[in-house]
Amino acid sequence: MWILVFFDLPTETKKDRKNYAIFRKHMLADGFQMFQFSMYIRHCSSRENMEVHLQRIKKILPPKGHIGIMTVTDKQFGQMEVYYGRDPVNTPSTIQQLELF
Repeated sequence: MWILVFFDLPTETKKDRKNYAIFRKHMLADGFQMFQFSMYIRHCSSRENMEVHLQRIKKILPPKGHIGIMTVTDKQFGQMEVYYGRDPVNTPSTIQQLELF
């Protein structure tokens, strides 16, 4: 499973910029990586793990701004086409889960 977080946050005042920085810092600390400037992604190994990270994001939502959260399966994420200009780019690979016996 993948979590995609899209956001448009105000940066007009010093307080707005601080809220933006705190939100971004917490997402990075929780294992999200920047896909685009206002889009961060994170792979989760299970639906239960995904729910934990969704709750963490919801707890740190800033007071202002527009935030969208979407979850997709590995298969759906793998069907995404990414381009840099007209050149195709590989999508981020799924993290392999370590199995212990």
